[in-house]
Parts: sequence; structure tokens; C-alpha cells
Amino acid sequence: MPDADAAAPAKRRAPRWIALAVALAVLAFAAWWGSRPSQVSALILDRAGAALGLEITASGVSEYRLRGTPMLVLRDVVAREPGAAPLLTADRVHVSLPWATLRARGRDLTVRRIELDAPVLNIDAMQRWLAKRPPGERRMPTLIDGLHVRDGRIDGGDWRIAALDLDVPALYPDRPARVRLKARYVDAPLAVPVDLAIAIARPGALLAGAPTGVAARGRITVERPPQRVPATLTLSGPLSLVGSTLAVQPAHLGLSGTYQSEDTTLPFAFGAHGPLRLADGTLALAPAGVALRGDGALPDLDAYGSIGFGSALGIDVDGTLPAWPEAWPALPAPIGQSRSPLPFALAYDGALDFAAPIDLRLQRDATVFDARFRLPVVQAWLDAAPGGTPLPPLRGRLTTPALEIAGARLEGIEIDFEDESVAP
Repeated sequence: MPDADAAAPAKRRAPRWIALAVALAVLAFAAWWGSRPSQVSALILDRAGAALGLEITASGVSEYRLRGTPMLVLRDVVAREPGAAPLLTADRVHVSLPWATLRARGRDLTVRRIELDAPVLNIDAMQRWLAKRPPGERRMPTLIDGLHVRDGRIDGGDWRIAALDLDVPALYPDRPARVRLKARYVDAPLAVPVDLAIAIARPGALLAGAPTGVAARGRITVERPPQRVPATLTLSGPLSLVGSTLAVQPAHLGLSGTYQSEDTTLPFAFGAHGPLRLADGTLALAPAGVALRGDGALPDLDAYGSIGFGSALGIDVDGTLPAWPEAWPALPAPIGQSRSPLPFALAYDGALDFAAPIDLRLQRDATVFDARFRLPVVQAWLDAAPGGTPLPPLRGRLTTPALEIAGARLEGIEIDFEDESVAP
């Protein structure tokens, strides 16, 4: 039988063995729990959701890696405000970030790379969420190996941006960034596919509400069957982001393309200088100076005013035609013999096919033409000449001091046009 002195050390050693056993059990549980990516991803998403005021879930198979640069892959991701429609969904989200970022607990926003497969962003849900966020400094993360978005979509109610592919090789708030953007803007029956290379001088300035230089070049096509306008686009100027509105003020915009519609092909060059804003799926250029150089039926003109492009086309400009286009019907004498420029005012609000009424005021010397008409109807009338009606299908008035018709000279002319197909 052991004596009391021998039993004492054994009692002192017992708590150590118990502590070691508990530690080993905790480590075994941690190893078991950590070997299940779903457990790790659930914890991370719960922490991220709590910080953002969102419910974030990933119901697909998850992956993670801690060796080297930590990496997490989530599948079938859904982010929403509690009880609301999804703000963001994605088939796959890949995030890799350095250990230093993890240890910084938000002080350092350096990320190695982000990849998103088939993300869908709901603009209305995002704006409702942003409106509830507390005010504070917004910071842009550093993406060492950049951002890649494949087959994304942005839903904006009546419009959407589909087939969105975005590639940013690297992103630093205070360094120039290169962006390759491919997407298709859709507001049926209108579709606008784009393929642009974009350079941004200081991306971080956008979150601070400050302007930064931007330059873009690439292909853009406006499609509204049977009309189609493929063009090469160039754009440069100071870029700013205010709320959800992107603005380039002032913008230097150039388009070189071709208007195509069934058997009609009209090459053109278009240039503009002025504030350019994109908000709620509508592109607005106002007030701006614009210049059009046509070939054939499209005239050369210089004008000033506003142009809006979205679910409809809006034009409200005043300008000057330097000369009457030779491809247009000849003006009667003595108007046609004048070499004076032709001041004009043009207003249109409707579809891209110009089927809605156009308001036009055109002047040469003392002759004034003030009318409303529908371009397709007038075009059909021109195509039917000389077998059609002698007066064009429009509503308006022509006043001129003199007019020569069939060898006769008429003076003090006032002609009213009252075509019933055009509303007053």
C-alpha cells in the first residue's frame, strides 16, 4: 500500500493529464470540424452577413484552403436582406486573400483574387439595402490578381444587362486600372451589345465622390429590328460616381458607324462634347454640342441641345445645316439657288425607328418651314414619287417671299399642310 508521500505527486499530476486529454479532444474536434468545408463556409458567411446586415447562404459544395494563400470557394450563393428578395446570387464565388488581411480584421482590404460565375445583381434590392446602411467612409479593396466576372447579369426592372463578362487584371485604388467589358444591354425590343477596353486613372476616387480620368474604346451595336447601327466608340473625360449615377463631365464622345435598315445603308460619323450621364438604364447627353457627318441621305450638321437614349430616343437640338444635301429632293427656285446655311430646330421622343412624330423648324433666308411628320411615312412618299401625291404627308406651314413653279413666279407664299395621319 503506497504511503501518503507517494500518493501526493500522483494527485498533482492528475489535473495535467486531464487538461492534456481535454486539449487533445478539442483539437480532434477542431480537426473534424475544419475538415468539413460547409462548416467553415457557414461560419464565414454568418460573420460576413452580420457585418453587412444580410442573410448570406451557400447551398452548393464548398472548398477552402489554408496552406499558402487562404482560399474559399462557395457555390449557389444567395445574399438578401432578411425576408426580402435576393440582392445577389451567384453559381460560384472564389475568394483568395493573404493571411495579413485575415489578421488585420478589416483594417487591410487587400485581396489576392475574386472570381464570380453567373452572378445576378438586383438593382432595386441593392439600392434598398444601401439606403439602410450607416454612413461612413467607403473604401475600395486592393485586388492583387484582379477580378473576373463570367456570364453575369444586372436586373434593373424594365431593363437588364446580360452576358456580362468583366476582366480586371489588377485593381489598386490609387493606380491606373485596365478593364475589359463585354455585355448586352436589353430593353426589349432594344438590345445594345458592347465590347469595350476601358482605362481608369484612379479607381478609388469614385468611392470618394471625386472625378477621375476615364478612356474607353471598342465596338457597340444598337439593335432594334429591322434597324441596326454597328459603330466604333471612343469616349474620354472625368468620370464620377454619385449614388447609382455614372457621369463623364464633360465627355468627348465619338461614333463612327453605319445605320442599317432592310435595304438602307447609311454611313455616318457622330461627335459630341458635354455632360454624359448613365442612370436607371438611360443614357443622357445634355446640354451638349453635337456634330453629324453623313454620306448621302444623312446630312452634315452642327447642333446644341440634349439627347437621351434608353427605352426611347429623345432629341431636342438647335443647329445649322451648312448646305442642303444633294441626295435630298431639290428645293424649288429661288430657295434652291441660295447658298445660305439652314438654321433648324429638331425635337423627337419615341422609338429608335423614328416612327413617332418629328417636330422640325427649318429656315433659309426669309423662307421658313415649320412642320410635324413621321419619317417612315415621308420616306414612303419620297419612294413613290413621281407617281404619288404632289404634297408631302405632314402637318405644318411653309412661308416664303417667292416661289417658282413650272415657270411661273408666285410671291407672298403661305402653304398649310394638314395631313390627317399626323396629330397637331
